[in-house]
Amino acid sequence: MPVIKPVYTAVATAPVASGGVVTTTVSPVTTNFFATVTAGDIAGGVTTLLAASFVDDANAPVVALPTLTADDYFNVYVNGVLQQASLSTLTPASLVLATTDISVGIPVTLAVASFGNTVSSITTQPAISAPTITINT
Repeated sequence: MPVIKPVYTAVATAPVASGGVVTTTVSPVTTNFFATVTAGDIAGGVTTLLAASFVDDANAPVVALPTLTADDYFNVYVNGVLQQASLSTLTPASLVLATTDISVGIPVTLAVASFGNTVSSITTQPAISAPTITINT
């Protein structure tokens, strides 16, 4: 005797989320460093400012420049003029400018901004509907 199996088809709707509030708090931290170009900084087709040639906002000597994370960025100002990002490389040991077309005594400002303190949280939970399932026989 053959086995007879019932066949069912079903149709379902996807759950729907509505409402809900996400609160994001952004607390950027900016740090500025200041140096003056010396004759020894200009060599080999680049201008290299060692970390020790910088002072911070409190005029304190700098031992190391910041190590950047994915949440950070930096800007370089030469004689008060913002430079293209592609012209500079920042490491904890130095700031390297891809130029020798710079005069001794010119001020260089390094501005580092960090957004690592950004926090998001759900302050109001969303309402999520249950799916509707219809079975057709």
